[in-house]
Amino acid sequence: MADVETTKSLNGLLNGIAQIVYYNNAEVTEELLKNELYPDLTQEEFRAMHEKMKGLLKSIGTANMDQAQLEAFLTAQTRKQGTGGVSAEQAAALSRFWKSHRARVRESLLGQSRWEPGLKGLTWRVDLQTSASRGGAANIPVALVELELGRAGEDSDFVCLEFDEAKVNQVLKKMAEIQESIDTIVHRS
Repeated sequence: MADVETTKSLNGLLNGIAQIVYYNNAEVTEELLKNELYPDLTQEEFRAMHEKMKGLLKSIGTANMDQAQLEAFLTAQTRKQGTGGVSAEQAAALSRFWKSHRARVRESLLGQSRWEPGLKGLTWRVDLQTSASRGGAANIPVALVELELGRAGEDSDFVCLEFDEAKVNQVLKKMAEIQESIDTIVHRS
């Protein structure tokens, strides 16, 4: 029965670390994990275990290890002498955790690595300009493009662009050049 409790506590610890590090869940804290999962450990013992598991998860996550790499990594960790290594039970728990969380952790790491806002949305329409501000010709078609820029979970910024026919053609030409470059790279690989 003690082994089942140990496994549950370790699974809870790994999930808690993921909630803090990868999923930005402010409700989960190191103190909560200690009090709920390991009340019998001293603060120093818990901190050592927490930091070791967190370090292992970070190593596994940043390398985006596949199953073979994970197995080799965990085997090496179980063979380490002293407090630096992991037990067979810990290795098994890490393996189970990684199998079920790999995609979400990878997605979170990618999201955290983007510093600049990305394109979240784009809308466009074509309007007829009914009057010109400087007395020029009217009824000229213009393309109106609205870009929604931002990061996930943050408010968006909107940029509105207006293009005449010449500018639309210029943008289309540049997009064709980009597509050709991508095709060249993809077909070389």
